[in-house]
Amino acid sequence: MRNSTEILKSAIGAATAMLESITALESQITKAADLIVNSLINGNKILACGNGGSAADAADFCTEFACRFVEDRRPYPALNLSQGGSLITATGNDYGFDEVFARQVRAFGNSGEVLIAISTSGKSKNIRRAIEEARSRRLKTIALLGRDGGSTAGLADVDLIVKGDSTARIQEGHKFLLHVICEICEARLPK
Repeated sequence: MRNSTEILKSAIGAATAMLESITALESQITKAADLIVNSLINGNKILACGNGGSAADAADFCTEFACRFVEDRRPYPALNLSQGGSLITATGNDYGFDEVFARQVRAFGNSGEVLIAISTSGKSKNIRRAIEEARSRRLKTIALLGRDGGSTAGLADVDLIVKGDSTARIQEGHKFLLHVICEICEARLPK
């Protein structure tokens, strides 16, 4: 049985390797930030969704725009599609869980806006459906995926794939990417 010191050192080593691998995503990170800034500057909003821990990451990401990240600046519209239990459960009950985000994209998404869809496995059917619906409505799409990107890889305008087998390390990578994107965007958005 591994002791807590071994677990901690192993986790730090894996997290360090994961963070270093993110440098390979530089051009995709820049493209994702460009899509978001262009959308917001043109008076559009950001939509974000995910399941479980990824839902919490979507909530945090939206908060960074609607409130602030670091700088005291004007708020920008960002909507977390993972919130609202009554809407999610009604949609899940009436249309199936695969449609809980796609139906909201249909309700709230407009051409020129951006959907950020997060799935640590890349296999979440409701995330895939949200991207498909967003593309059909001419929204720009950014997918934060894990492992090899799963069945969702290649569907979005920008894929940010954190490779690895540990859901915890992938989720940490997604959180890091989202914060870096916030920092890039905040530096470019009107105050």
